[in-house]
Formats: sequence, structure tokens, C-alpha cells
Amino acid sequence: MSARVSAGELDLSRRADPETLPELMDQPCTYEELNACLRDIARVNRLTLAYRPTLSWLAELIGQSSVSIGPLHIVDVGCGHGDMLRRIHGWAARRGVAVNLTGIDLNPDAIRSAVEATPANQNIRWVHGDAFSYRPATGIDVVVSSLVMHHLSNAEIIPFLRWMEATARRGWFINDLHRTALPYRAFGWMTTLFDFHPFVQRDGLVSIRRSFLAEDWRRLCGAANLALEDLSIREYRPARLCVGRIKRE
Repeated sequence: MSARVSAGELDLSRRADPETLPELMDQPCTYEELNACLRDIARVNRLTLAYRPTLSWLAELIGQSSVSIGPLHIVDVGCGHGDMLRRIHGWAARRGVAVNLTGIDLNPDAIRSAVEATPANQNIRWVHGDAFSYRPATGIDVVVSSLVMHHLSNAEIIPFLRWMEATARRGWFINDLHRTALPYRAFGWMTTLFDFHPFVQRDGLVSIRRSFLAEDWRRLCGAANLALEDLSIREYRPARLCVGRIKRE
């Protein structure tokens, strides 16, 4: 089933419903299929500079901190292949920032993929389970998520926003796609240049259609009773629109 629609013909003014426009990677598949798909999503992330927004936000959070409370416990919800946390690990090591890193995912095959891809000297904890039920004794300082929100309905995103706000002591950051013609066209070009897994070739276009504009995030955050003046909603070209919250000390 093709998801490709000409960018000139496509109406991006409204977010596509994840239930009516599903992604292949969310359907039952073998571990080998999912692992290959996740590896290629990591390739796309590298090619589109997709780690940069999260790392820039973490640098901002560290820069605004006036106190040291020990290692930051950073939890990546929907960690998938684990590439975001591995990037955070390298970023923190280069800057001398003490971190404890945990990745959590509902899919046990995603956790298996993350474990297999992570060097033994990177002390990252991988958890199979529901983030809402994850309550470590030391608490959580920062929650991050990357390419998770467009898999959720609006009704599912609102309680997730509330959970992050209630759970993360220092702040939270959502790194997701921007629903505009530029990312849609750019991904179409990329699929002609790179031999991505078939899931990625189709799901990349679907993901953009299911992603967000700034007004979507303002509406969703308002519905979650979050004060918009406390949030940052920023575009990071070529393809990301991110929402962040740094809690003042």
C-alpha cells in the first residue's frame, strides 16, 4: 500500500489520524524486520540531524541550572533502537556531564534491538514496559521522547503530556516531525537516494502526515493544562518540530 501523495496535492493543514493511516512498523512483524527497520530509522536520524534538537535542549537545561543534584536521570520513552540515548551518552561524556540513562519501550523486540546495538561500556538501562508504571526509587529528572508522539492519537498525547509534567523534576523534551511540505518532499528525495527498508520508505511519509504543526502543540498542551509561556515550541530544519519544558529552580 503506497502512502506517497504529491506534496502539491497533499492537504497538510490537518493531522492524519494514526488509526486510519497506520504505519507498517506498528503491525505484527518478525524481530528481524523490526530490527532492520529501526536501524534504518537511525540512519534517517543521522542524515536529517535529528539528534541535534535534543542535545541542544539538554545543553540549555544544564546551562540554566544553578545547583548540582548529582547525575541527571534521563528517561527516553519509546526508545526504540536506543540511538538517541547512545548519542546522549556520548554528548554527556564529552562534556563531563554525569548522567544515568534509561530507555523504556512497550515493544520487547525494540528493547532487544537497543540492547544488541549498545556497547557494553555504555551503562544504559533498557526497560520493557509502560512508562506510566515506571517508578524508579531515585525518581526521574528528565524525560525525552523522539518520534513517539506521531504514533499516538490526540487523546493519548494529552495524558502523556500531563505525566511528563508531573514526573520529570527538571524538564521534558519532545522531538518529533514537522507536518510541512519540506520534510515530505525531502524524505521522498531521500528514498530515491538510499536503499531504506520497505517499512521506512512507506512509514516515513505516513509519519509526516501524522505529525504536528505549532498550533497543534499549543492546542494539545493547553488541553493538558500546561502554561504555554513555560514551554518552547521550536522548528529545527530540515524536519523537526519540538516541544520543551525546563523547570525553573
